[in-house]
Amino acid sequence: MTDLSLWLFTGLVLLVGLERVAELVVSKRHAAWAFSRGGVERGQGHYPAMVVLHTGLLAGAVAEVWLADRPFVPALGWSMLALVVAAQALRWWCIATLGTQWNTRVIVVPGLPLVRRGPYRFLPHPNYVAVVAEGLALPLVHSAWVTAIVFTVANAALLTRRIRVENDALQELAMPS
Repeated sequence: MTDLSLWLFTGLVLLVGLERVAELVVSKRHAAWAFSRGGVERGQGHYPAMVVLHTGLLAGAVAEVWLADRPFVPALGWSMLALVVAAQALRWWCIATLGTQWNTRVIVVPGLPLVRRGPYRFLPHPNYVAVVAEGLALPLVHSAWVTAIVFTVANAALLTRRIRVENDALQELAMPS
């Protein structure tokens, strides 16, 4: 009989996947809002790689747990689950704070001021803190350490590019506050 923790972990990853779908729905609506107000998109070239990487995180974590028979280690699993939940809370705080300016793509409406409230009071890119934390923690809920390492390294390279593109677009198009 298969360990119940494998099924519970798979359910958790599916829930995170559904959360990603919800983000895409919100993002599409916000993109329409931004483009209707003259929004300019930058960095389209790295977006497909980001989609593949994030999809790979979810698929890789489940595949590694099932195929490599990774154990659920309670001390690690429960602490990583708490970090996943905290990352989700931070992500949705970012989305709520940015409102229609939040997007999975880099779309800036010229002339809008930079947001400096909510988590943006403390960090310029708090959403990426959530992405990094979740990318490491989600696989480790069930000891999928290979997925955690591969995603973290690939994500570091992608975020380096993404943050540079985003900072350049904001500097070029947004109004100083």
